[in-house]
Amino acid sequence: MGERTTCLVVGGGPAGMVLGLLLARAGVEVTVLEKHADFLRDFRGDTVHPSTLQLIDELGLADEFARLPQTKLEQVVFPTGDGGTVTIGDFRRLRVRHPYIAMVPQWDLLDLLADAGRREPSYSLRMRTEMTDLLREGGRVVGVRYRTADGATGEIRADLTVACDGRGSVARRQAGLQPKAFPVPIDAWWFRVPRLPSDRPAALAPRAAPGRFAVVIPRETFLQVAYIGRKGADPELRARGIEAFRQDVAELIPEFRDRVDALASMDDVKHLDVRVDRLLHWHVDGLLCIGDAAHAMSPVGGVGINLAVQDAVAAATLLAGPLRNGTVTAKDLAAVRARRLLPTVLVQGLQRMLHRALVGPLVEGRRPGPPAPVLALVHRLPQLSVLPAYLIGVGLRPEHAPDFARRAPARS
Repeated sequence: MGERTTCLVVGGGPAGMVLGLLLARAGVEVTVLEKHADFLRDFRGDTVHPSTLQLIDELGLADEFARLPQTKLEQVVFPTGDGGTVTIGDFRRLRVRHPYIAMVPQWDLLDLLADAGRREPSYSLRMRTEMTDLLREGGRVVGVRYRTADGATGEIRADLTVACDGRGSVARRQAGLQPKAFPVPIDAWWFRVPRLPSDRPAALAPRAAPGRFAVVIPRETFLQVAYIGRKGADPELRARGIEAFRQDVAELIPEFRDRVDALASMDDVKHLDVRVDRLLHWHVDGLLCIGDAAHAMSPVGGVGINLAVQDAVAAATLLAGPLRNGTVTAKDLAAVRARRLLPTVLVQGLQRMLHRALVGPLVEGRRPGPPAPVLALVHRLPQLSVLPAYLIGVGLRPEHAPDFARRAPARS
């Protein structure tokens, strides 16, 4: 006999953990599958946007969140190529409760959501449990087969399966859903260097040089670096070897010259194949895709987490009632996409515009920074920076916690 749940969530990232918590607070029996033993993976996105911070308040988790290590980012800036920066988005201009992006280690945020979920009687989080196949009956997805870290296998049947397993979603692929991809001129390479006591980095510190730029993200004990270069350059970078890469980094960020030896080999440099894509249809009968499984985002603006969380809130709001009643239909699943499509399209449109106008010309060596007319306009009308800030930090349709999920702050 296989196991059974009402809603099965595949993937314990931001979308999956938020969806699981909200549905459990609605009284829906929900099971979240996460293939890893914990959430401690390098180079996850760490941006928690104003709309997500508002959601955390509404869920009664603000005090717990405030105890997490974090820094505040009030502006999105872009290097100009002459050592300066230009402000693309200024969150301080937003009329919201939290006019900033909180830089929080994603594993801490996911642990917080997991702890909150475990306090709900209908919630189950299964770590070290990987989905291997979709279960189908009569053309409908009715659950999944899984394998645990010790090799045990099993089946879980569900009224609804939700794919939250990222842009390489196994569930999406097995369902036959194919995303439409858009051209992207950049790739990213992540690495870390030691943080010295004398370091006083800003929340995000961009650096630029012809053909590349980097963003330095402070951690408690190290500095995380996103090195942005031309799409498809990974084989060339690896063929040149670690010495050449160290030299590139030292020229781009001179204060790292005395610590790039921490990069022992190119194995310490993790390549991210940057994609921007989205599904035409987010569901098949019995299966819904949200977050990166429905739409992969560029790292520009760090919006992926925010959109994934917003998808999860919309899905919980629209589907909690049908799930409780055992009446989830294809129309219900299509309503999630209908609610979240326009915000997704607009943010991806903004990213693609920034790729064409700012990022692409820089990494391709055609221009050292933003076009002169753009710089002149930004300097003359700095208030325009509120528009990208709103699209990135809040979005066209910010989602709020439904009444069934709201809680007063826990008092310790």
